[in-house]
Amino acid sequence: MTALDYLLPYDFSPITVLSFGLVLVLYGVALIRMPETERPGSGRIVTFVLGVLLCYAVMQTRFDYYSQYMFFVHRAQHLVLHHLGPILIALSNPLPILRFWSRRIPGPALPWLRPLGLAYQWLQHPVVAPVLFVGLIYFWLWPPIHFDAMLSRSLYWVMNWSMLLDGLLFWWLIFDPRSPTVTRALGHGKRILILALVAIPQMILGAMIVFSRTMVYDVYEVCGRAWPMAPETDQLFGGLLTWIPPAMMSILGILIILRRAMYEDDRYNSLAARQPEITR
Repeated sequence: MTALDYLLPYDFSPITVLSFGLVLVLYGVALIRMPETERPGSGRIVTFVLGVLLCYAVMQTRFDYYSQYMFFVHRAQHLVLHHLGPILIALSNPLPILRFWSRRIPGPALPWLRPLGLAYQWLQHPVVAPVLFVGLIYFWLWPPIHFDAMLSRSLYWVMNWSMLLDGLLFWWLIFDPRSPTVTRALGHGKRILILALVAIPQMILGAMIVFSRTMVYDVYEVCGRAWPMAPETDQLFGGLLTWIPPAMMSILGILIILRRAMYEDDRYNSLAARQPEITR
């Protein structure tokens, strides 16, 4: 196979290609039309594009073929869709882009978008969001559900899209750039607590897969594996990818939130110290 063959979709999905293409086009148009003072820096632009391209790569390149025939590659795919890609997109802070397009929504369309806004608020609730985040991982890795999802094309796409969309919602809640002191954004302490709580069940699930004495996911025996790898090794690597990287990403997220909290605290103390001078 040539390099181009690896970049072409294994299972072409017009909706997926159009969705990712539309996101990049809207992002690029907003960058061109936005005032220079509001435009994100080059680092944030690269981070956003990288996050989008990583998610696209695991869904619409040859990588998707291997994820359907190797359990550990499948876990790597969901690691990108549910963690790495959304983390990069959230850290790029696309809020100015969203504001740019929200100002251009026609007035008559706003009432029709209200149910969508209510659903978004419910999904971003600090209890609902982490339960849904961890619950989807357990749901799609429940052996009977996983067996059906890997054998059904439509269910397979529902699984991947649900992981991506849920990852975007969760990590946006965690890395929301708005300050909780002046907005209704979630407080830093609550964000840290959520990250710590979601890491525990993911570690437990990964450990259960790693130390299982039997084959948990026999669908890969039915379909055959892409590479001549022992089933036990495939399951071991998949369990490790479910166990260690998500926990490390939670730790990384906690460090980022702590850094933001310290920065805001220093900024607040600096403004408080200057207040008496301004009053005089």
